[in-house]
This record gives sequence, structure tokens and C-alpha cells, in this order.
Amino acid sequence: MSSVDELRASLQRIEGRSYRAYRDVLRGQRFDFPDFELFVDHVQADPFAAASKMRVRVASEVAQMPSAFFANRARKMALADFLAREVRRQIERIAAATGSQRLRQPGPSQPGVGTSGKIGIDAGGQEVLERSALLVTPNWIEARITIGLPATGRRARGREAARLLCDTLPQIAASALRWPSLPQRELCEFIECIEAQEHLRSQLDSKGLIAFVQNGSLLPRESGASDRPMSGGEALRFESPPSLEIELELPLREIWSQEIQTPMASARKEGTQQESRADEPRVVLGMGIPRGVSLIVGGGYHGKSTLLRALERGVHPHIPGDGREGVVSAPDLVKIRAEDGRYVEGVDISCFIGSLPGGRDTSNFSSDDASGSTSQAASIVEALEVGARGLLLDEDTSASNFMVRDARMQALVPASHEPITPFLDRVRELFDVHGVSTVLVMGGCGDYFEVADHVIMLRDYVALDATEDARRIALDHTSSRVSEVREAMRPVAARIPDPQSFDASRGHRDVKIDSRGVEQLRYGNHEIDLRCVEQLLDASQTRAIGYAIYFAASRLMNSGRSLAAVLDELDALIDREGVDGLDPFGQRGQSPAALARPRRFEIAAAINRLRTLRATRQPD
Repeated sequence: MSSVDELRASLQRIEGRSYRAYRDVLRGQRFDFPDFELFVDHVQADPFAAASKMRVRVASEVAQMPSAFFANRARKMALADFLAREVRRQIERIAAATGSQRLRQPGPSQPGVGTSGKIGIDAGGQEVLERSALLVTPNWIEARITIGLPATGRRARGREAARLLCDTLPQIAASALRWPSLPQRELCEFIECIEAQEHLRSQLDSKGLIAFVQNGSLLPRESGASDRPMSGGEALRFESPPSLEIELELPLREIWSQEIQTPMASARKEGTQQESRADEPRVVLGMGIPRGVSLIVGGGYHGKSTLLRALERGVHPHIPGDGREGVVSAPDLVKIRAEDGRYVEGVDISCFIGSLPGGRDTSNFSSDDASGSTSQAASIVEALEVGARGLLLDEDTSASNFMVRDARMQALVPASHEPITPFLDRVRELFDVHGVSTVLVMGGCGDYFEVADHVIMLRDYVALDATEDARRIALDHTSSRVSEVREAMRPVAARIPDPQSFDASRGHRDVKIDSRGVEQLRYGNHEIDLRCVEQLLDASQTRAIGYAIYFAASRLMNSGRSLAAVLDELDALIDREGVDGLDPFGQRGQSPAALARPRRFEIAAAINRLRTLRATRQPD
């Protein structure tokens, strides 16, 4: 291990030499700074390649993080997320203070510029996810950063690199990774906010709810292209209809006031009086959406899809100030939509789509180019196969012939000539028999009134309980349509994926996996289109999905496990080792790629859209 002075001298000596001289000085090295250790895990080959990977590790006695932050998984996740954001904020602060246009997050290499002089960390957006960017343990805190080593053309700028690593990096570490230097109350409130959301989520099942929307939540976003909250006085705060209002508990203790700020001696002195204040129940009020079949109705542009969007994002916690911190959804809630042209492999969609013209069987349906209705049917069955207990649908993104056939269309096209069993005729059976709830945005078909347990109306972004009105209308305006269910829906058949159908190689590389933004995953020679997987949030999640598929295919699929069982194993791995455990390239303990934890449902969605997938039916 070398000292910081030795690092500075070595970098200064390579000024003007070939860019590859950086490798001679840095590759595989470990440097001892006064307050942290610097590990160099990867050195880029040239200034236009992906930036170099390094780890800044601060010992616990230097970081001085309160032990309260390590009390549970939610707090540790929140602490790591906040610190990654703080590293990013310090990078931006130093860049602004020095007028540097290069000290900013690395992106794709730019012609003539590359990644030279850029520092970055994979910090999050509006949601908080488990990431590989920052690791917290009882013994140390480690920030995984990328640094574009400075260059002019293909010549090393060693003196600038010395300033970057030996001066700027210590400033960032001192400001972002040590408790005395952090905005302490802001950090405590951040952790409290995330812990409170997870605590609310943990109560949903016992309360019979699929989701909860706290009173005062700000659901509208500033634009269709932004996930930030709408600012100014334009957006209304959410208020629950009185008939759906429910009370949920918050964690009893506030970290800042009870565990950090109040000295232990003071707490002992005040005795039982202090304890009683700490144990007073803290509650929040909001709209509970019960398990069952719930409709969200209303006119166009009145907030229906905005509420549904908040519910689909509510499977993850949100940062303070997002406006949706009080919107929590069951973790097994899956958004479903039609997806013309998607790949489908060996899925039993016969409960929704009967025999097709020509006698084509749909109990083991495959297609290279599924229609809107068949793709939506397949997506529902695939979600149920891997454990979904709730579905979110919006009529705007659904196939109309899949959702309903009204009485007039039934009269014109008899059921004997229509293979589709509309979702309308299965939605009650899904819940009553299989325990799968549905939340459906519906603005154009009142036939769903007859099957709904609850009807929530949005009027000028104000939520109203329209259940009784909908039931009265259904009785007063009876429909002459008839159910088109031919037979009961069978339990979803499990599939066994063939590991040989997952080839991640490309050219001379055994493994080539990367994300192209959130919506495209490159897996070997294949592009997986994830544009319609709407609960996928982050390019780092997409990359992690690619690695999860590779890990599963190479280590978990050889024993004939079902897809659901494979996903169980992946969840257990990530619980045990974090998302680091998925990286097929790094050695244990080195900087992994920028990864964020995906849910099992998004991993399954990517597997099901890989056009080389082959799967067989698991024997009954």
C-alpha cells in the first residue's frame, strides 16, 4: 500500500506520456490517505473508454455514523442512498466553486472529450433503491466512484490527475462520508422518511389493503417527461374520501429527536416521562385501497392515470419532498399493458384466449409477434406465474377487445366466433378464486360497475367514493351482455427455462451485457425491449436484470427449477449479498458495475421478452 504523497509523485512523473502510463501507476493499487483508503479496481485503456473504477473506503471510527442508522435494513438502505446523493452533491458543489465544466457525472464518451476529468457516482432519482454505488457496514463505508483520468488527446495529464485524486477526492470524502460534516438533521429525516414508508407498507396485508395514499400527498408531476413533483399552487394535495379513509401507524421513535439528539444521560434522568413520549402512537390518515376489484373512474385529464402512476411507483420508497412519500403499494403489485409485437414463449393463455382460427391451441402459446390482446393475456399469466397478487391496468394502454365485448358486439359476432374471454369476465374470478386483486382505470365502459368492489372517482384531482352510485346505475341500467367464460380458470402452470437459450456472448467476449437507458437491455447479441415494463425505473436496474439473467442461467437453471423457483433463489442471493452478488465480471470485494436492485417481476419480464428463450411446462 502506497501513501498519498507517493501517488501524487507518481502521477506528476507521467505528465505528457502515453495514456497507458496511468495503468502502470494505478492498476490494482491501494493508497493510504489520512482519512480513507483508495482502491483502484479498473483503469481505462484510453480517455474515450468507460471511466476508471475506484473505491473510497472510510473506516467507521473516521465516519462516526451513529449506530442507530444500522438498526434495520430500511435504515441501512436509506443511509447508503443519502450518502451516494451527498457524494454527487459535493462533486457538483466543487465543480461550481472551481468553475470546472469537466468535474461532473460521466456519461457516454463525447467526440474529442471522452470521460477526461469527470467524477461520478450512481446516485438515485425520486425513488430509493438498493444500489451497489455505496456500501455501508459496521466497520466501514465505501463509495464506488468512476473517474475519467485527465488527458489531452491520448496523452496523460498527470498533474491534473494528481490534483483530482489527491486534493479533490479527499474534499469529497471529508464532506460526504463523515457524520460531523454532513447535514445531520437532513440525514436523520431522510432515514426516518424511508423507514416510515416501509413501516406503512408492512401494514397493508394485515389491513386487507393493496395500497395506501396518505392525505396531503402531491401526486401530479411537473411534466410528462419529468418525475419531479409539480411546483407552485397548480397541483391539489390528495385527500381521501371519508368512506375509504383509514389510519396507519408510523414508527414510534423519531431518530433525530429520540436516538441522536437526546443524550442518553438526559433520557435516564427524565425516566418514565421520556419513555411515555417516545411510545406515543404516531398515525397518518389516508385512502386505503382494499384487496379486491377497484375501479378508478372520471373524465379525461381529471387525475385517473396520475393516481394509477403513483400506485405503480409506490412499490418503492420515495425521497423526502417527492410528494408521494405517503403512497405505498404492496410489493407484489404489477402493472400490465398491451404490447403489440412482443415475444411470447410457452404461456398458457387459454383462460383469456381460446383456440385460434385453424385450431391453434393456446394452452402452450408462443409467438414472435403477439397482438395487443394476446400480449396482454400473456403478461397477466406471466406475472401470476412468478407471484403477483395484484394487477394494475389502464384502459388507455390496454387492448380494447381484451378488456370487454359489449352486448351489441356479442349480438353481431357470436361467442362461437370469438376466441377472447374478456378481462371483464375474469376479473372477479381472479380475486374470488385465486386471490389476485385488480386496480383498473376505466373511463369508457360502465359494464365494470357490476364486478367492482370499490369505485373511486377523480373529479378535478379530487377523489370521491362513487361505489354506491355505480351500483345503483348498474341496477337501473342493466346490461344485456352475457358472460363469455367457457370454463373455470386453471392454476397457472409453471415453466422451466432452458439455460441453453440464454447466450450472453458477443464476438470474442463470453459475457457482454449492458443497459441502453432504462428501456433497452443488450444481452449478448440480443436487444431486449423493456419499454412496456413500466415499473422499471433506472438504467442501473436494467443492467442488474441482465446480470441476474446471466447468473440464473449459468448457476440456477441447470437443476430443472421453475422460473418462480429461480427468482426465489435470486431474491435470496440479493438479500444475502446485495446486488454486488450479481456482477459476473468483478472479483469479490471489487467495484461492481452500477447496479440497482430490480424486483423479481421486472427480471421475469425481461426473461420473457428475450427472443431466444425456450421453456418447457413443469409436470403437474
